[in-house]
Amino acid sequence: MNWLKSMLSDGVDQSVSSKRVITFLAFLLFAAGAIGDLIWDLKIDSTTLNYLMYIIVGGLGFTASEKFAPK
Repeated sequence: MNWLKSMLSDGVDQSVSSKRVITFLAFLLFAAGAIGDLIWDLKIDSTTLNYLMYIIVGGLGFTASEKFAPK
């Protein structure tokens, strides 16, 4: 459980980052939708998957930009 907290925590003060939590949850939903579509032939609306993808890409971008922002 400690590795999950360290993955979701901010590098500065080790508090859990809301951007990382939201991005991780969006990734889990995206993966569940993709697996459900591939294995069980569940039809997931492509617009919903696109929105989840935008949240994931945006969250990763904001998280990566924190590394280069002046402190």
